[in-house]
Amino acid sequence: MRMLALAVLVAPLWAATWRADVEFARAGDIPLTLDASIPDGAGPFAAVIVVHGGGFIAGDKQTYVKPLFEPLTGAGFAWFTINYRLAPEHPFPAAVEDVWSAIRHVRTHAAGYKVDPERMALVGESAGGHLVSFAGAKAPADARVAAVVSFYGPHDFEARERALGALSTNVKAFLAVSELNPETYRKMREASPITHVHPGMPPYLLIHGTKDPTVPYDQSVRMCESMRQAGASCEIFTVDGGGHGVGNWEKTPAFQAYKERMIDWLRARLK
Repeated sequence: MRMLALAVLVAPLWAATWRADVEFARAGDIPLTLDASIPDGAGPFAAVIVVHGGGFIAGDKQTYVKPLFEPLTGAGFAWFTINYRLAPEHPFPAAVEDVWSAIRHVRTHAAGYKVDPERMALVGESAGGHLVSFAGAKAPADARVAAVVSFYGPHDFEARERALGALSTNVKAFLAVSELNPETYRKMREASPITHVHPGMPPYLLIHGTKDPTVPYDQSVRMCESMRQAGASCEIFTVDGGGHGVGNWEKTPAFQAYKERMIDWLRARLK
């Protein structure tokens, strides 16, 4: 029954227009680009901005997140997959600022993209999961969204690095730090979405595998608990036995139920 439900979810696909390498902002002399999939028809459509992973130091708008494209297209969403500045050349908060710039771009050009600027969501995985969680929690007034979906994002750097007993290469690059000391802990707290939980946050859906060796499943559990305690809305969808990466999940049919849940949740929040 589950496989049948997923088949209905993604087929038939909506017809859509593809726009590639649209410059949405410029950081100094660095052009930031996105790819857009816009449903055919009058709209306005609900919109999703997709943020790739890669440990803050690698990846682009067409890597790691491709398994999310077909479900979003099939559900009739307009969606945008973005590039952002990478560490160590561009440490925190550069990437978060780029996510906000993408939101502003889509809002400013909503009519051209046939989207409803009040029905926008962020979806990110891994490092991108962190970025969308942080961007949603700390968004300035002109970059707010209606919903956030974070796949296995690190939400509490301090807890994660204390558990490791050392600084990971990715955190060193992202935060421009080299050793564990009071200043590094301050930076980790400042860059952690869990630090910025508040009642006015948009609703969050956290999707995480229980066997994730890179970002412990507990990172999502603790983030959700903190949001609920603050009076914000948060749900977890657990991929039992899932490791790290939606690309890896593609190999296991039992892990595919997250697609249906993601679409149902987005439809409900962006109705």
